[in-house]
Amino acid sequence: MPHIYRCDLTLLEDTFFSSREVSNFYQTEPFIGNYALAYALQFCQSPYFNNGSIRYKADLGELNARGIYVTPGAIVGDPRFVVSRFNAQPDTYWYAMGNNALITKPDGTWAEKRTAAWFIVEREGENGRKVRVENRPQVGRIRMLGIGTRATCHVISSEELRLLSYIRLGKFMSKARVIVEQHSMVEPELGEGSYGLLNIGDLPQESRLLAFDLLNVPPAPLARNARIAGRGYQLAHNVFLPADMHFAVEHLP
Repeated sequence: MPHIYRCDLTLLEDTFFSSREVSNFYQTEPFIGNYALAYALQFCQSPYFNNGSIRYKADLGELNARGIYVTPGAIVGDPRFVVSRFNAQPDTYWYAMGNNALITKPDGTWAEKRTAAWFIVEREGENGRKVRVENRPQVGRIRMLGIGTRATCHVISSEELRLLSYIRLGKFMSKARVIVEQHSMVEPELGEGSYGLLNIGDLPQESRLLAFDLLNVPPAPLARNARIAGRGYQLAHNVFLPADMHFAVEHLP
């Protein structure tokens, strides 16, 4: 029988995920993805230096092998939002706006624009170093989940775990408190019930979603307020937690 943990999260700092981007408005949707929670709870580790590769398949695949799964974090009550402006333009004497790039030049060099590209030249007669495009915004607004926002998720594990009391979440590594409640070990049974937020791709084929609100967000759509039938665990608070869920990363590149 698996070990099942209910995790109540409280955000202690404003928390930002780029869930949806509309022009220069970067929005955090009112949920916490289960991929993010798997890393935040330190079930898997991201390398400090990364060459841009995506490690979900290797990292979360290892959790599948260990029999560990985390559900997405559903917001409890009404979410609190904070909207802030940002300006990532350099504070230098000279700079220029390039094509998805901010152009600055070190002392003793100069910048040249050739057609749509910019080059930093150090010596007369050299071609110079081309300024690469950077896939990051320069100015805009961000909507974050505010301090005091609460969320809940469940951790299912084939082995007993000791979960963290504090974690870091989001792009800014914001702090959150975790209160853990361990459920009595129960056998899964065929049934029908409700669960707050599910990753649709992680459900077993035998489960049937009877009704839900769709959140169409990357990397996988979520089912909110889901009514589901199949094998599951009947828990406290009228929660029906589907059994045999796993991180569906086998089709990722």
